[in-house]
Amino acid sequence: MVSEFSDNTILINQLKQGNEKAYAYLVDTYHHCLCDYANSLVHDKYQAEDIVQNVFIRTWERRDYLKTEFRIKSFLYRSVHNEFIDQYRKRKSVTALEKNYAEEMEQFTPRDDVFLERSLSFVQREIHNLPPKCKKIFLMSKQEGRTNLEIAENLDVSKKTIEYHMTKAFNILRRKANIDLGRFSS
Repeated sequence: MVSEFSDNTILINQLKQGNEKAYAYLVDTYHHCLCDYANSLVHDKYQAEDIVQNVFIRTWERRDYLKTEFRIKSFLYRSVHNEFIDQYRKRKSVTALEKNYAEEMEQFTPRDDVFLERSLSFVQREIHNLPPKCKKIFLMSKQEGRTNLEIAENLDVSKKTIEYHMTKAFNILRRKANIDLGRFSS
């Protein structure tokens, strides 16, 4: 089997044809060195393994786009680096959001704590009461941090459908908040 897929062109052609043995060869051959490379970027063994797993999954899912002129090893290393950059950008935006949240929290008085607790409880309850599809999409976006495109691919629907349900969820939550949160502030 090793000699069968050791040629770059043959390996890519077999991957494009959906040959699972070629995919197993790809994973067996490159997993360890890609994990080492990813770990050198993130300095976290588990996150490095997640990055590499994402790269292998994406490579399999998008194997039709592989080109025989690619050097598969270079392609995989570049993909790991790109996945690292994507995750870094996501973490960076979450960190900025967390910083803003912490700054806002410092301004609350003890009375505000009660209001905040009630508000958070209310929001959680109203998210739970969203229509099932809206709720699922909203939680995939806000709780799991997925993009609209990732959710659309996962649920096998259009990106416009995801945008519609997110808008609907926000409108429902905003309307409920305007009606019900006013009574908590008194």
